[in-house]
Amino acid sequence: MVFKTKQKPEPLLRHAFAREARMQETITRNADLRSILTEARRALQEEVHGHLRDGRTDRPKEVRDEIERSDAGLQGDIELALLQMKAKTLARIEQALVRLDAGTYGACSECDTEISERRLRALPFASRCQSCEGRREQEQGAARRVAQRRDSGALFSDVIRP
Repeated sequence: MVFKTKQKPEPLLRHAFAREARMQETITRNADLRSILTEARRALQEEVHGHLRDGRTDRPKEVRDEIERSDAGLQGDIELALLQMKAKTLARIEQALVRLDAGTYGACSECDTEISERRLRALPFASRCQSCEGRREQEQGAARRVAQRRDSGALFSDVIRP
């Protein structure tokens, strides 16, 4: 009696199965992330539009003294900064949805490597891998420090003259 052993699939066939599994995982991941991005976009749009609507209907409050005027100005500046941050985030979400539609979502815009799923789940509108984003932040920090040194030197240039 001859027993046939179950043969392993040919390497090419195994490769095709693995590729198909990865493609299915990517499709599922992208569908999940599209849902997250779409919900985040909806929520931010509601916040931004609501804030703009409320800002137009708010009546100026009577300010009694200089401290209240300063506080009201500071509060307005903070609200404007938050609104700008939300608008930037909304634009980044829109860009991520465009990348999803174009089939380039999840690829680093700098080095073209795959952005980790963990990073995408934490920051679904990320356009760079962690390594490239870290390098970019370091470069921006260095540029800011140079600009600050240059600006602070200009503040005292009239005092330091020989």
